[in-house]
Amino acid sequence: MYINSMGHYVPATRISNDYFEKVNGLTSDWILQRTGIKSRSKAASDENSDSMAIEAIDAALKGLPYDIKDVDLIVAAGYAVYDTVATPAHVAQQHYKIAGAKALYVSAACSSFINGLEVIEGYFASGKAKRALLICSEHNTYYSNDKDPKSGHLWGDAAVAYFISKDRESESDIKILDVFTEGLGDVGKGPEGVKLRPGEDGITMPFGRDVFIHACRYMIHALNNSLEHTHLKIEDLSKLICHQANKRIVAQVANQLDKTLDDFLDNIETLGNTGSASAALVLSQNKTQFKKGEKVALMVFGGGYSCGCFIIEF
Repeated sequence: MYINSMGHYVPATRISNDYFEKVNGLTSDWILQRTGIKSRSKAASDENSDSMAIEAIDAALKGLPYDIKDVDLIVAAGYAVYDTVATPAHVAQQHYKIAGAKALYVSAACSSFINGLEVIEGYFASGKAKRALLICSEHNTYYSNDKDPKSGHLWGDAAVAYFISKDRESESDIKILDVFTEGLGDVGKGPEGVKLRPGEDGITMPFGRDVFIHACRYMIHALNNSLEHTHLKIEDLSKLICHQANKRIVAQVANQLDKTLDDFLDNIETLGNTGSASAALVLSQNKTQFKKGEKVALMVFGGGYSCGCFIIEF
């Protein structure tokens, strides 16, 4: 598989740590020390996961080597959507008039983007699709509770869009070397670790310590699986990107891999936890810094629990 083009959208508004001292009593220093977050992105009142998805797709269209109407599969991946029936996949199909394409929604919490990649891989392998659009648009602040002292200060909003093809479309395509995912519902607190129950208290993380421990362990587990599948060593990777849940998680993963934070790319300090869009967003924001032949690994961990990794070559 190949990435033909990628784009992203981040709302302009930033919510500083100082805001949370007023609403839940957490100081800026406390938040920064425990999460590495200084501010987080927040969608405007007239924005939602659908509108952010369209903005991200428009950004990705600028480098697309074929007409968007040639897409035959649209996958929306995520959990913090505006509408769980008419998802961003269907909204995109209508907006761009992509007639005849399959349109569906995949959710595995903060692992959703890579699960979406794997679904696309399956469609390609079965011969049922050749060109896909993968959308991941997370409107976390639509569901989060700012007064929640355990996780209300974590969440940011953002969207990414990736065009993926079975075969190479241009010389600038990025090759996907491996996609690995794994469900972890039987591990730790599993389904109770992170919750999004709109009829109750929105998105919450009642067992943060459990999430921290298993995120560190299983992002490395996912990376090791992808390295084994590709016969690569970690030294072959130019950069690593983790799910942007917590800067301390990234630091712990780096330490366990005998790496430094300089070996990782991140955006959590300014954007917060942008959910399943986060790792793909970091890649999109930094795509121009890589040279042909360089390899990058993206590792994720999601509530439920779940994990995943994919490795690319520029």
